[in-house]
Amino acid sequence: MSIVMTGGGTGGHLTIIKAVKEALVGRGVLYPTDELIYVGSTKGQDKQWFEDDSDFLEKYFFETRGVVNQGALGKIKSLFMMFKAMLHSIKILRSHKASVVFCVGGFSAAPMAFAAKLTGTPLVIHEQNAVLGSLNKLLKPYAKYFISSYLEESPLKAYPIKQVFFDNAHVRSKVKTIIFLGGSQGARAINNLALDMAPKLKEKGIKIIHQAGVNNIDEVKKAYESLDIEAEVFGFTTKLADYMNEADFAIARSGASTLWELSATAVPTLYIPYPYAVSDHQYYNAQFLVEQNLAWVMREDEMDVKQVLDILDEDMTTKSQGLMKTIEKDGSIKIAKLLTQI
Repeated sequence: MSIVMTGGGTGGHLTIIKAVKEALVGRGVLYPTDELIYVGSTKGQDKQWFEDDSDFLEKYFFETRGVVNQGALGKIKSLFMMFKAMLHSIKILRSHKASVVFCVGGFSAAPMAFAAKLTGTPLVIHEQNAVLGSLNKLLKPYAKYFISSYLEESPLKAYPIKQVFFDNAHVRSKVKTIIFLGGSQGARAINNLALDMAPKLKEKGIKIIHQAGVNNIDEVKKAYESLDIEAEVFGFTTKLADYMNEADFAIARSGASTLWELSATAVPTLYIPYPYAVSDHQYYNAQFLVEQNLAWVMREDEMDVKQVLDILDEDMTTKSQGLMKTIEKDGSIKIAKLLTQI
């Protein structure tokens, strides 16, 4: 069989492709004669992630770009580029005799996703966020399977994250260590909140772990030093699972991967959504857990140090236990098996 994987532009989309691809290749789901094909865009991060990936028999990168945030002429040009890429996608589907198209959304996915619809190739969509992306929302009625960890009707509730986050899960009750997660690029609002809280955290004997962002490490480290406070500060790291495992509480952005990694590890979390996320999806990601009484959420302009410190005094046991039940294990392998059974 031949499986076509498409979508990207951002790391949030591409992480899903990578996780499911690795499950297909590394877990013995594919037969030696099976083919994996990747189709993305020259824009965004697609080529950076997969241009040299030998697990894909072929990689195609189209000259495409997003349609939103363009002027009238820009929209027309973008749509023309998409149309040309769609015609090429139809040829790819036919030449490789594709069995299924796996789409994770983003403008990179549009040409191949529409080609799947036009050729009758089964389409499987994975939506990462509580608010459906515009392309995924448009194509949802035509998908053979629409996978979402937020939707009750989803055939799978699994989210493709590494097993180590589940392995690290344990119940938290009292906050002895806090982790601030602004992503590898950092989040100034979360950095400022951490530094405002730091003196009180020191008084409470709470250890600080802080992902300040690669461009903010020196500034944040100096700020802690000026406060005479020890903190473990980093930007990008390959040890995120270990840091989350050590934490009893997190303050974080609510991108899908971060939210589900913290949930799988059973870390109670106050989410500070990125205010400029498309369709405010980070807020609604967090709300999914808040409505189940499993998390807290504050807008950036609502952040209040006293309120946060009051939260830290709560017993975390019930929320930590509840988080363990919110996400299925083996998300990557379950999706991989679903793709091969079509």
